[in-house]
Amino acid sequence: MTIAGSIILIMLGAILTWAVEFDLAGLDINVVGVILMLGGLAGLAFGIYRINVTRRAVGPIDEPVHRHDIYEEPETRRTSVYEERRHYDEPTL
Repeated sequence: MTIAGSIILIMLGAILTWAVEFDLAGLDINVVGVILMLGGLAGLAFGIYRINVTRRAVGPIDEPVHRHDIYEEPETRRTSVYEERRHYDEPTL
């Protein structure tokens, strides 16, 4: 559950608990609202915990990374081209 979903559950629970005056047989809307708010609070706490654990897993970088550590110049290739010319006695057509 995301943090936004948790906040939506809390808002729906608060609306059902304090703003709705509706009675259903065998169902108390106020209790449903409180359950939704508690579920939203639990989801919000879990979402914040998950974000903190993820940030700790990455951790800070202790040493700065220099350019030469990341990228090294590629070795230059040297190709040799040999040209051969043959001389024939007969002229070309």
